[in-house]
Amino acid sequence: MPENYFKNKGNIPTSNGFGEGLLIAGEANPNIVVLGADITASVKVNAFAEKFPKRFYSLGIAEQNCVGVAAGLALAGKVPVFATYSVFAALRTTDQIRVSVCFNNLHVIIGGAHAGISVGPDGATHQALEDIAIMRVLPNMTVLSPCDKTQTKLLTIAALNQLKGPVFIRYGREAMPDFTDEKKTLEIGKGQLMKTGNDVSIFATGHMTWEALQAAYELEIEGIHARVINIHTIKPIDQEIIISAAKETGAVVTAEEHQIYGGFGSAVAEVLAKNYPVPIEFIGVNDSFGESGKPSELMEKYGMTARHIMEAVKRVLSSGSKVFELLS
Repeated sequence: MPENYFKNKGNIPTSNGFGEGLLIAGEANPNIVVLGADITASVKVNAFAEKFPKRFYSLGIAEQNCVGVAAGLALAGKVPVFATYSVFAALRTTDQIRVSVCFNNLHVIIGGAHAGISVGPDGATHQALEDIAIMRVLPNMTVLSPCDKTQTKLLTIAALNQLKGPVFIRYGREAMPDFTDEKKTLEIGKGQLMKTGNDVSIFATGHMTWEALQAAYELEIEGIHARVINIHTIKPIDQEIIISAAKETGAVVTAEEHQIYGGFGSAVAEVLAKNYPVPIEFIGVNDSFGESGKPSELMEKYGMTARHIMEAVKRVLSSGSKVFELLS
């Protein structure tokens, strides 16, 4: 393995990081309060609820009401955190988030758990594949999509301590490789260069960052040097790192556990279309709902593994060569 290969510290759900970060921030800030929607342990707010029972409010299966209460608490000087499955946190409550939270630019943290298709057996109704698209279009909203458990913890703490407006944090349930170095600097709004390379740039977010790294190291064996960049902040997105990578490599692949329409790949494409257009390929769910199954089987079926990223890299390099031939 190359010297800069990212070591997997163990497979851990990214949701664990949300719970840990929330508890750490809550211990330091007594104004942080948490709202539950009849689920606590599965979205990892149970540790906070047990330690600070007077700062935890279970409002039942009433997600829209939770957002309204969170807005009121924010106006009263509290820092409310509302967490549930992402399909409910982002989709069922869109109107309330838009009008009550975003319009007033309130510091409300929304935890979108069980995101992506890797939630597995819960099936299409519980697989959030449209949440990035919906949340990133809302004015004032910051959208975070951490790559592993450690990064989820760090971003949760940063969102509570450093930001002022509404924040949506997307995280998963399935145990995934935890490879973030906790000692390295992490800045909201700044992408992370994970691997160097000048043949193609792979922009990944969330769980797909690990898949992108695996793809890049396999491509290295074949003589293709892929640059891998983790975009953990989808909004505001790091335009500088995207434009620079496109200029230096000339081809781009995006990877997300989400619909390819309107999501992370679209956000990257918007930046490139305006500033530096290059050939681009998108890895994600292609305009369909998911289904019930084992996470690994679903990731394979819907084309979101390292192998699929490698195939996309070869396609985009081929299309880039054809464009060059036409222009020369």
